[in-house]
Amino acid sequence: MLAARPLPPDPDIARSGAVHTLVAELRAMIAAEGLVTGDSLPTERELSERFGMARNTVREAIGVLRAYGVIEVRPKVGAVLINRHLSAALDVFSFQLSISPETFADIQGFRQLVEVNLFDALAPHLTMADLARLEAQNAAMLAAPDVAACAAADYAFHHALVAIAGNATLRDVYRIMEPVILRLMETGKETRGRDMAHASHAAIIRALREGDRLAYQYFMADHLHQGLGFFTATTPEAAP
Repeated sequence: MLAARPLPPDPDIARSGAVHTLVAELRAMIAAEGLVTGDSLPTERELSERFGMARNTVREAIGVLRAYGVIEVRPKVGAVLINRHLSAALDVFSFQLSISPETFADIQGFRQLVEVNLFDALAPHLTMADLARLEAQNAAMLAAPDVAACAAADYAFHHALVAIAGNATLRDVYRIMEPVILRLMETGKETRGRDMAHASHAAIIRALREGDRLAYQYFMADHLHQGLGFFTATTPEAAP
């Protein structure tokens, strides 16, 4: 019986492994040398010599870091460190804009878990200036010239609430979800949904001003539930 001949190494797999290794080494270099936003990386030739990698491998690794929002390649300057992690995530998430009834219910369910239970995190940080800003955003929603602007003001109101709580990770999660939340918030805004949202926001602000946790939870839960009724009424696939 003839012994099986070993398969030759796959050059694509080998190159992918080298790129992955170099990306890790570049990240370690950035950390070790204390490079910050605005600093330039060495040239492709210098990186190739430093890490013993082919220029094509260096170029691909730079492309990976660029996709991650870590660097930006500028003419006559080269690779420069930037801080686009969140923007890069937003770019990816913005493709997920097909909203089904199930997606709507899931996202609103997530928001209920967070926003309905946000009072205790809000209360220690809330100021009169915060309340005034929430009132201004609510007024902007009512005065918005079109549905898109109305939804943007609605989102700004809720993102401001989350930001007041002081949890940076939660704030960033809401920013990542912004494209889809905006789509949800457009639902019903061309009809009575705008007025209903404005009234709900006003009730939420009043509960915050009075320090009434139960009222806040009631009005927020009711507000987040309102949108589902508008969505199912205007979405053909949601009909039984």
